[in-house]
Amino acid sequence: MPKDKPVKAKRSQAPENDASRPTGEPGRAGIQRLASLAELPVRGRIAHRGYVESMTILPPAQAPAFTVTVVDRPAPPGGRRSAVPHLRLVFVGQRRVPGLVAGSRISYEGMVAPLDSVPTVFNPRYEILPERTVR
Repeated sequence: MPKDKPVKAKRSQAPENDASRPTGEPGRAGIQRLASLAELPVRGRIAHRGYVESMTILPPAQAPAFTVTVVDRPAPPGGRRSAVPHLRLVFVGQRRVPGLVAGSRISYEGMVAPLDSVPTVFNPRYEILPERTVR
């Protein structure tokens, strides 16, 4: 009896480059790249760059979870005068995440869903970015 040969999948076109895709459109695996948190969907996979505005460290008696609030731009000197769109990132099982402090610039992606009416991403992929230099 002849054995079946394995069928190789042919790539019909080159893979898409997410960098060339406009923001706000679904990218690889349905990731929506956001230019601003004002574009934030109620639910779905997102990717965004922003600044850590605040962080919450729970007391030792509670289950470990490190929470940061992310905004599009850091607050000006003297603070904000009005509310801005924000997102909560929760790192379950962590008491701290090295490098994530107020003012850090980060790139992150994950599945967003509302929790207590606040858009929240649990255990996001993240990258700490260098500070932008103003010339």
